[in-house]
Amino acid sequence: QVQLVESGGGLVQAGGSLRLSCAASGRIDSIISMGWYRQAPGKQRELVARMTRGGSTDYADSVKGRFTISGDIAKNTKYLQMNSLKPEDTAVYYCYAFVAAQGDYWGQGTQVTVSS
Repeated sequence: QVQLVESGGGLVQAGGSLRLSCAASGRIDSIISMGWYRQAPGKQRELVARMTRGGSTDYADSVKGRFTISGDIAKNTKYLQMNSLKPEDTAVYYCYAFVAAQGDYWGQGTQVTVSS
């Protein structure tokens, strides 16, 4: 099994920055990819960014050029640097890890609120 603990988030004005962290423990050697999803009130959960063990990254079109995922699965911590935040980025952000033969594990979620 894999355990994920998130930190970061909070309240920021539009144009500001925040950094989220996600620390993984347990069977981290089985993690294939890690990243973040987010869910705003009344909306479906959507992928924000992810990184594979090999270092490949994917971003939602809405955050490209503003958000950066970094870190090393082998070091068991991932970071999501969020710059130029917009009110529409307001959501609960969930760290996830996709584990071979087991599926997804999720963090507890952290609130990001961007005021206009």
